[in-house]
Amino acid sequence: MTANLILASGKAWYLSSEFWVLVPLFLFFALVAWKGGFRAMGGALDKRAEAIRDELDEARRLREEAQALLASYQRKQAEAEAQATEIVEKARRDAESMAAQARADLSERLQRRAAQAEAKIASAEAQALAEVRARAADLAVDTARDLIATELTASDRTRLFKDGLSQMNGTLR
Repeated sequence: MTANLILASGKAWYLSSEFWVLVPLFLFFALVAWKGGFRAMGGALDKRAEAIRDELDEARRLREEAQALLASYQRKQAEAEAQATEIVEKARRDAESMAAQARADLSERLQRRAAQAEAKIASAEAQALAEVRARAADLAVDTARDLIATELTASDRTRLFKDGLSQMNGTLR
């Protein structure tokens, strides 16, 4: 048995320095176990694990909120783009409608002014024609008066006067 207790160096096992380093280490572990150190370390590790788990849950919750917020903003952006497209389309339709209305109004005004111009031209033409006729009648009367005064004799004047009365008498009946 003593032969088994002797190490390769030839010393007894209780005389080796490794043994005496191992003894305080076991005593330290025994003291830690007796004072509840392992339970405290386990509890601290459990608390740390729980804190990590809570942080992970919080991170997961924040990620879900961020995803929901992102989806909300994307939905709002899509709605805003659709609304902007609708506004642009409505503005384009309104502009086209206004342009068509302006063209129709302009065409109507031009037609009305053309009709007014034609009416003025017709009136001026009729007035010019009446003035020409009146002037021609005045000239004819002046010429006839001059001819009657210079070229006709008293008997010719009497005969013209009687012929004129008979024509007027026939016209008035």
